Amino acid sequence: MRVLVLNAGSRTTKASLVDGGEALARAEGLTLDDPAALDDLLQGLGPDLRPDAVVYRFVHGGTRFTAPVVVDDAVAGELETLVALAPLHQPPALRALEAARARFPDEPQVCCFDTAFHASLPEAEWRYPVPWDWADRWGVRRFGFHGLSVEWSVGEASRRLGRPVADLCLVVAHLGGGCSVTAVEGGRSVRTSMGVTPLEGLMMTTRSGSIDPGAMLRLLADGALSADGMSEVLEHRSGLLGVSGVSADLREVQAAAEDGDTRAALAIEMFVARASAAIGAAAVALPRLDAVVFTGGIGEHAGAVRASIVERLTVLGGPTVLVVEAREDLVMAAQAERLLGDAIAS
Repeated sequence: MRVLVLNAGSRTTKASLVDGGEALARAEGLTLDDPAALDDLLQGLGPDLRPDAVVYRFVHGGTRFTAPVVVDDAVAGELETLVALAPLHQPPALRALEAARARFPDEPQVCCFDTAFHASLPEAEWRYPVPWDWADRWGVRRFGFHGLSVEWSVGEASRRLGRPVADLCLVVAHLGGGCSVTAVEGGRSVRTSMGVTPLEGLMMTTRSGSIDPGAMLRLLADGALSADGMSEVLEHRSGLLGVSGVSADLREVQAAAEDGDTRAALAIEMFVARASAAIGAAAVALPRLDAVVFTGGIGEHAGAVRASIVERLTVLGGPTVLVVEAREDLVMAAQAERLLGDAIAS
């Protein structure tokens, strides 16, 4: 089955043509704004593209979508209702879905969800210490994200360590534009750092991660920021960018730090401290720690930052460290094939 995989992010959209577990072609372009942008992106996969199915990455599936689903109009409508939970990621994914459904009207369409991997979280992990009815009334519960990346990392760790997934206890650190840490026991998510939205947890490139909610309440009460203004700052003007004042790109922040910029150096120090603390917090959710897996753009390529994080993990006994290329596209293609195969068989 030749599967067209569309991974629409907040800034870029990645496309892959996957067949038999291998990517035949890959392309990347800016976030899709209209159907013509999709056509431009698909040109990078070769002429006369004719996939057997199309699969999309959606960051948020809410409580409704805890497994891949075949898309119809009702599903597309439900996905629209989740925009508020992932305002950076859900809209471009919806635009990609709309454009590709029009482009390939006869091919089956499948959505895969980053939150689905974390459906196994124990209640003590997904429930927040707030009034009991907040979870049911308003969806105030931990969902977790980067699940497709974590699933791929777990499979790669199993292959490299020569041990079945069911026997492994891992911490997966996905460090990129968004950053999260997940504890995985026997292939199941048992603790993760992101929450209702992809804003909680680690310091990220432009996102703040976790901060005192009391500070936010005070700024709102004082009229210093509106709710929309707060969202803009926490999502787009915080993290590495907010602290360094230089850039959201770690490479540029590192260069500034090497040139003596003290804010840039502080931003890197804070990023390392928060990432290592999250790894430690995830590790204590496991009966043992077999390996720490780094993935995502920073996790894969920022060797100095990764080494600084690992140096702080000696308190955990010097765990095995693996670096894995993020390949959500292969996980998504496999999920789509299984789902569509089961549908045909039934």
